[in-house]
Amino acid sequence: MLIDCDTCIMENTGACDDCIVPVLLSGALGPLEIGIDEEDALRNLADAGLVAPLRLISRGSDRDATTA
Repeated sequence: MLIDCDTCIMENTGACDDCIVPVLLSGALGPLEIGIDEEDALRNLADAGLVAPLRLISRGSDRDATTA
């Protein structure tokens, strides 16, 4: 999964306030690529209430990466 706020249709909306992407990208020099294991781990942590959920919905993609 490519994590990049610039490709998210939720960019600059209230969803950004409750999303883990800004935390993941802090200090990154650009988009971040994570594997399925890391994506599953983020979903499990969010489901347990330990981190904010991933609210990323990529433009032009049929895949909905939100957890909510």
